[in-house]
Amino acid sequence: MRVLLDTHALIWALEDSEHLSGRAREIIVDLESQVLVSATSAIEIAVKRSLQKLEAPDDLLDAIAAAGFIPITVDFATAERLASLPFHHRDPFDRLLIAQALTEGVPVVTRDPAFQAYPVSTIW
Repeated sequence: MRVLLDTHALIWALEDSEHLSGRAREIIVDLESQVLVSATSAIEIAVKRSLQKLEAPDDLLDAIAAAGFIPITVDFATAERLASLPFHHRDPFDRLLIAQALTEGVPVVTRDPAFQAYPVSTIW
């Protein structure tokens, strides 16, 4: 299964946190899964770390690689999809992750109920 991690799911997966749901953990640790991590999450983490609103690994890219996750970039198709999304959700990072999930055709591992306002599948 291919999935895209929301930023909180990424951090909790890297920390092996009990905050992950059983279903999310099951998919993330499944060796058959392709777990995608968007550059959007790296940007969100960098912004929130600089504002001292978040703790996350200093070596994020290394931690992602060590976990076997697949980093993906944001492309023009995602930007075009983002432009067409209605403003059900105001968080720009989440909206970009939603656009990327729709472009990639993958569900998002997230506990954020706001994602359900969009035609994107979620897993929690």
